[in-house]
Amino acid sequence: MDIFNVISLLGGLAMFLYGMRLMGDSLKENSSGTLKVAMGKVTDNPLKAFILGVLVTALIQSSTATIVITAGLVGAGILTLHQSLGIIIGANVGTTVTGQIIRLLDIDASGADILRFFQPSTLAPIALILGIVLIMGQFFKNSKSIGNIAIGFGILFSGLLNMTGAVNSLAQSGLIENLFSGLGKSPVLGYITGAAVAFMLQSSSATIGILQAFSATGLLTFKAIYAVIVGIYLGDCVTTAIVCSIGAKAEARRVGIVNILFNLSETVLVLVVVAIVHRAGLLRSLWDEPVNSSIIANTNTIFNLGCALALFPLLTTYERMSRKLVKDDPVKESKYKAVTDALNPVFYNTPALALQSCYNLLLTIFAASRANIEKSFRLLEKYDPALHMDIQAEEDEIDRMTDKVSKYMVGFLPQLKLPYHVSILDQYYKVTSEFERLGDHAINIADHAATLKRNNTAFSPAALSELAVLESALMNILDETEQTFRKRDVDAAERIEPLVQVTAELIALLKRNHLKRMSTGECNVFADATFSDLMVEFHRIGDVCSNVGIATMVRVHPELADHEHLYFERLHAGDDKAFNAAYDRAHQRYFSLLQKPAPEKAEPQPAAPAQPAPAPAAKKQPAAAQAPAQAAPPAESKPANK
Repeated sequence: MDIFNVISLLGGLAMFLYGMRLMGDSLKENSSGTLKVAMGKVTDNPLKAFILGVLVTALIQSSTATIVITAGLVGAGILTLHQSLGIIIGANVGTTVTGQIIRLLDIDASGADILRFFQPSTLAPIALILGIVLIMGQFFKNSKSIGNIAIGFGILFSGLLNMTGAVNSLAQSGLIENLFSGLGKSPVLGYITGAAVAFMLQSSSATIGILQAFSATGLLTFKAIYAVIVGIYLGDCVTTAIVCSIGAKAEARRVGIVNILFNLSETVLVLVVVAIVHRAGLLRSLWDEPVNSSIIANTNTIFNLGCALALFPLLTTYERMSRKLVKDDPVKESKYKAVTDALNPVFYNTPALALQSCYNLLLTIFAASRANIEKSFRLLEKYDPALHMDIQAEEDEIDRMTDKVSKYMVGFLPQLKLPYHVSILDQYYKVTSEFERLGDHAINIADHAATLKRNNTAFSPAALSELAVLESALMNILDETEQTFRKRDVDAAERIEPLVQVTAELIALLKRNHLKRMSTGECNVFADATFSDLMVEFHRIGDVCSNVGIATMVRVHPELADHEHLYFERLHAGDDKAFNAAYDRAHQRYFSLLQKPAPEKAEPQPAAPAQPAPAPAAKKQPAAAQAPAQAAPPAESKPANK
């Protein structure tokens, strides 16, 4: 035995495994959106789920990935355990497609030149050439991803050819013959060997592929390899179950258990049926004969497909057994449980699913923070200890959700390969802290209301009336902010800044009016500090929304990333007609409300069709630019935490 042949064998194995990994990862990355839509629409029909499992696994070349994604969807509540059963069985059948591709090793091209194009020795360089052209050319959006798939395909077959050449040389030493003759005499040993190798490689497809490469020696017989093939099923499903269980909920862990139960049943069924058929003499012509790559691929497919059909009626039995083996998680009451559970690390390899989970949770955080701001305004009108406690409890939920999504995105970032996905995650990471700060400001407003109650002070009806107008403006800004993030709406993002400008002017005017009322005794002087602190909170709410708008603008227009200040300068210079028009409408809308009799609570009013409000002395700048410096606190581009 030559050491160089061993090195060549191991090098070929490394190329084969890397090619399979590269091809599978690129396929998953390029089709993650399709997988999300397809797997999210599975019905309660097990047959449809089975077909879906076969197709998805054939597409991404990994039963483990399919089942892990399924476990994540179950854990997130998108699928039920019952819906996932058919996918699990289908994944075990779909993984045999790889072996059918590798059987191209057996193509005999001696009779026709056209068949030479389908031989691995020709397909490998063609795939490599195509892949590098696509990667370097960047001809279309997914050119690099498709190029990586082709490169992986080429490396896979190059590794197979390398292994085949190495094992042919090693066959002369007698080592391989002795190894597989020993496996033929002991099916149990073959079963354990197959399980161990599949467990170490974490891929049944790769293990079958290695077996197919060894078949090129002509020394593998059916009696030596059938137990190895069956053992591979167990080794692969154990790996899958472990991955499904890491940090997962009970329902997701049950997916891995069902996969193990099915594969154990499959191994028992195959071993029993093969033993019976062999004793009946029906395998006599195949038992001691050498097998090639095609026979191994067909055997693997027949075993999996036959067992899937035979064991399909037992799906509900597997479900019941999994529920007995895996107990339910302790019940923790949280109305946000479903949306937080969707942040499952198993989605890291399918960016569309992971990003969708982050998006849903961020919308939830925003909605909770906005609701808390509205509740805190009610406390300023009439303090209610129960409502204050409700705001605090909601803030605790907001903090937990923020912490979870932040950690999830930090772990997710290294898994991303496409710049498009990185830009999305960058926007999400920026707005996460902004949405959480909205909740902080709601808490601060509620605490100021509590301070008024403790000091037995209150704002005058005139002050409350003006605060209601300010609330209406802030709610309008929050509406535009939600629209901006929810739909990546650039138009809504551009409407935020004029509203923020007008709000800053409202705050400046309210502070001046408050000073006048204190001088006449209409407002309690002891409430002055609280009023000033509230104005700071309101100002910072506008700043937060402005930051969200900018984050969205940068995602849509990446060229703004290093020039955000120039964007603000252009708007505030007064040369932007759209900004000026929006500013005029908002100014007239809210400043006209301040001149009306004090309502119980000002609601947003449609813009009056009258002439726009008089422009500042220098029309080139909005009014706030010429307001006295002491009228309002300076705007902050990054509001501080509470």
